[in-house]
Amino acid sequence: MASVLVFIDVPGLPLPRASRELLTIARGLGDPVVASPRALEDDVAEALGNCGVAAVYEPEQALPDVLVAAKAAFLADTVRASEPAAVLLGNSFEDREVAARTGVKLGSGVITDAVAVAPDLSVTKSVLAGSYTSTCRVQNGIPIITVKANSVEPESAPVPAVPQRHRIAVSDAGPAARVTGRTEKRVSGRPELSEARVIVAGGRGMDGDFSPVEDLADVLGGAVGASRAATDAGWIEHSAQVGQTGKTVSPQLYISAGISGAIQQKAGMQTAKVIVAVNKDPDAPVFEIADFGIVGDVFSVLPQATEEIKKRRS
Repeated sequence: MASVLVFIDVPGLPLPRASRELLTIARGLGDPVVASPRALEDDVAEALGNCGVAAVYEPEQALPDVLVAAKAAFLADTVRASEPAAVLLGNSFEDREVAARTGVKLGSGVITDAVAVAPDLSVTKSVLAGSYTSTCRVQNGIPIITVKANSVEPESAPVPAVPQRHRIAVSDAGPAARVTGRTEKRVSGRPELSEARVIVAGGRGMDGDFSPVEDLADVLGGAVGASRAATDAGWIEHSAQVGQTGKTVSPQLYISAGISGAIQQKAGMQTAKVIVAVNKDPDAPVFEIADFGIVGDVFSVLPQATEEIKKRRS
């Protein structure tokens, strides 16, 4: 059976849900192998083996800190060494850039925003802000595919494996741009936005106070999102932005609070499984795509929902 190479960049355990989803998809296509741009600890390699990974490829030496250029060079060299049937990555901004750079290096076609990959490597993806789905196939080279989070339910391998470890000498790692400094992101304890199964997002209607959104997200174990208007106003960091110029998400549940639902916002969340909208304007565009709509004041509706959930869980 042909191998399927999965690009996974994890610093340690536990393995992120999105990574386990990619490995689940890979097992349905062939024998999963992993390209890791950093040397893995033994416990991480063991966890990958429990997901059915037969081999792990790591760089021979630590990659230079040059944004994504080094990772793309490593992935391209790994593809040349392992000759997989396809390459799978996540759908984050960085993963898509790694995929694009790798495609250029290999002369391979790249498909982004996939929601399913068939055994014949035809890809289903959502297009036009989630209004349609299309089926695509790479015509040149080894298919490089980025997959949206929450596309499948992650599963453990029926038979765990002991991965073989391979070292890859990276031929050309950059440096087009070098990282000169880093600032640690404040830890919230919430899941990463692009991978979260539940998202509560606030917009202009929050009037600068995101505490009701954060409280509801916390009782649901979800992430906090925002519209561009809210991030531009400085009410919340730009990394929380969902939409055409922000992050594209595909959670099981998306709660929109005080967001009108213009097309730019819809483009980022329309593929959510269930959409609940809360807005005091009954004519807000968001109600056109919502599965459930509540016409009301977010500062009244959200706290009531939070208290009711707490009550039922106590």
